[in-house]
Amino acid sequence: MTNGRVDSHTVLYGVIGDPIRHSKSPIMMNRAFKETGVNGVYMAFHVTMDTLSDFVRGIRAMGIRGVNVTIPHKLPIMELLDDIDAGAKAIGAVNTIVNDNGRLVGYNTDGIGYVRSLKEEAAPNIAGKQIVVIGAGGAARGITYALLQENPSEITITNRTSSKAEELVASLDGGSVKLVASSNDKLEALCEGADIVINTTSVGMFPNVSESPIRGEWMKRGAVASDLIYNPLKTTFLQEAEAHGCIIHGGLGMFIYQGAYAFEYWTGKNAPVAAMRETVLESLQV
Repeated sequence: MTNGRVDSHTVLYGVIGDPIRHSKSPIMMNRAFKETGVNGVYMAFHVTMDTLSDFVRGIRAMGIRGVNVTIPHKLPIMELLDDIDAGAKAIGAVNTIVNDNGRLVGYNTDGIGYVRSLKEEAAPNIAGKQIVVIGAGGAARGITYALLQENPSEITITNRTSSKAEELVASLDGGSVKLVASSNDKLEALCEGADIVINTTSVGMFPNVSESPIRGEWMKRGAVASDLIYNPLKTTFLQEAEAHGCIIHGGLGMFIYQGAYAFEYWTGKNAPVAAMRETVLESLQV
């Protein structure tokens, strides 16, 4: 909306999920359109599993240019699209759809958004590093896939049930990177030797802000403590790690950069990252 008004040339974008009303994506993406002069409007659509295929038909029928996809649709949406990007295929989930004249292509910007944020805010060089990933869910999969492209020396994935970590490791091609599965009871020893420790679980998220997946003092000084959670902006895990002399990295950057990549795929323009961050931060202060 170049002039702040919707007209007959305005292009529609959106995010789907169930639930969806909590999403910060509309305020962030509409600010991005405003900053860059894109005549677009971005809305949140509450889409249930039983209406998902109808919605995909609607994308084509209405000419919706781009859609972000969140829980629980990241996997089931894949079979309804025309093509899947190699990265999204390897991760096994789609969080962004580009409508190219009726041809719907699925991408996953979560992992690349996370790595871009990690490199800009905390760890410019990931090559050769020892990394511990806590959790083996969808977020861990996307992040591990993207981290593998940066050539660390080793990635250990830990989970409450080690079989889930083993499944994730078996499903990814580590290449020259040592990819290991472990259980959470070995976390203390693993964290002592790690250069980067990443929490991909919801432990410590609002309202359970006093919880932490590990103790900050388990980490070596100067290591990077990273948390995907951005509410609160500084989790108990990050507070403890910072007090112990670690570099900390919160989840806000991942949220902003996964949106930035989607914006760039849709528009071909550079995303106004600073403005997007400012808008989300303002909304979190309320």
